[in-house]
Amino acid sequence: MTKRMIVATLSLAGIFVALYLLFYKLGIIGNLTCSIGSCETVNLSKWATFLGAPVAAWGVGFYIVMFVLSLVSLQDRYTDSLGMSKALVLVSASGVAFSAWLTYLELFVIHAICQWCVVSAIIVSIIFIFAFLDLRDRSSLAVTDSPPLQDV
Repeated sequence: MTKRMIVATLSLAGIFVALYLLFYKLGIIGNLTCSIGSCETVNLSKWATFLGAPVAAWGVGFYIVMFVLSLVSLQDRYTDSLGMSKALVLVSASGVAFSAWLTYLELFVIHAICQWCVVSAIIVSIIFIFAFLDLRDRSSLAVTDSPPLQDV
């Protein structure tokens, strides 16, 4: 399985986690199943909304973008694309940064931890790692595939 397939699979898992949190926030489901931590405290805090939308909706959007990007990058046309690898790293890095900010808020502002938010943070971190490894592989291929320099 290629690193990009792993990114796609993890992105799909992230979509489901974020949808679960979004459905709770929108009142579609009653209670969050949270065996450890304080999921409802986190998801009912003022920090659970960002720019007028639930944070979980931003998560769904992020994971959908990552899923689509990773699927597109698997197409023959983009298999060796360094640009696609860079896009995967850039988008996943933004997800890691946002997730780190949310984790900071949980730990030091809200003083509660949501296990589903932790799962999402782990997923996005692993996505970033595999996207970075894919970029490293593509970068090394670009160096080895380049023609030798000629003396002028």
